[in-house]
Amino acid sequence: LQVYQGLDIVTNKVTAEERNQCTHHMIGFVDPLVSTYTVVDFRNKAVALISFLKPCERTNCQSLLEEQTITLSLCCGKSCWTPGSLQIHKETGIPHSRLLEEQRGQEGGDGLGGPLRYKDPCIFWLHADMEALDKQLDARVDDMLSAGVIQELRDFHIRYNRQKIQDNSQDYQHGIFQSIGFKEFHDYLTAPESSTQQEKDSLRDKGIEALKIATRRYARKQNKWVRNRFLRRPGDNIPAVYGLDVTDVSRWEETVLDPALQILDSLSKPAIAPVRAQGAEQRNKRSHHTCDLCDKVIIGDLEWTAHLKSKKHHYHVRKKRKSDPSCDQSQRTSAPSDSAGETLSKDSCDTVAPGSGDQTSQDSTGTTHEEVPVTL
Repeated sequence: LQVYQGLDIVTNKVTAEERNQCTHHMIGFVDPLVSTYTVVDFRNKAVALISFLKPCERTNCQSLLEEQTITLSLCCGKSCWTPGSLQIHKETGIPHSRLLEEQRGQEGGDGLGGPLRYKDPCIFWLHADMEALDKQLDARVDDMLSAGVIQELRDFHIRYNRQKIQDNSQDYQHGIFQSIGFKEFHDYLTAPESSTQQEKDSLRDKGIEALKIATRRYARKQNKWVRNRFLRRPGDNIPAVYGLDVTDVSRWEETVLDPALQILDSLSKPAIAPVRAQGAEQRNKRSHHTCDLCDKVIIGDLEWTAHLKSKKHHYHVRKKRKSDPSCDQSQRTSAPSDSAGETLSKDSCDTVAPGSGDQTSQDSTGTTHEEVPVTL
């Protein structure tokens, strides 16, 4: 959101003083009324800029590290085309799926995507104890209030958003209007002029509390995104992630700055080990599994494993056992396998995901799949 002009406090843009200390790029250059600017537009402009900066050995951000353009290639057994896929096919004459397969087949690629765009990238993950982080976030909101964030929102609202609201065309899901703050202060900004000062103050206080809650929620979402995007997606095409603890900001140089500089100086052989990705083997995110017991189609190995551990699935397994006692007898005569990579079958009665703690049985009546090993 920092690419848009305006709302410098809301989007936490660097100050003029900070810009004088270090050159910053791609900040405040998109008109705030533009709602169609996408991450692809950002990437294309940034790649050209990085090509200019790369001889100076600058570093790059995550959205530019991977070659792969993500698309949904399969959905419930049917082919699905995204607008991006159609555009690629129109411009190149080559199906998007074929380009993705070529990327995955390149050196450094795997079943999840193509190789990294740049050599030896790393990511610094600033994390903190959640209780301490919540206090820091609340303090940041207080600093924003002191800096005049409400007046900034009011001025921006009058200039760009008031007419949209009168036309009932306001949109808080796209462009700069999705910034944290607009939705939270909507009632305050649109309060009738006839409202009493007490009513306005009440709406203002509600907006402040909503802003703090939204900020804390967004921080948790960011942490979850980092874990899912990098730490739970093993493979050679995942950048190394280095965790830096910012719980105690008074020790910033000791716990953040110095370790980060040390890592940058020794990227070829870091003195600090990166955070390890969870899971040593690759999972197929596009595999299809059918559970007739629950009448569900599950896409992806990880989702399939989670389904097999779910209470709903185990409920149907127990129900099947009661209605068909022969399942228990047939299960006793079969030798279960403890291999986490065992391929699921569809002929036995009880299904338990590998690693779920129940090793007496592995498979379930009515579960089918596409011969994809389920791993943890």
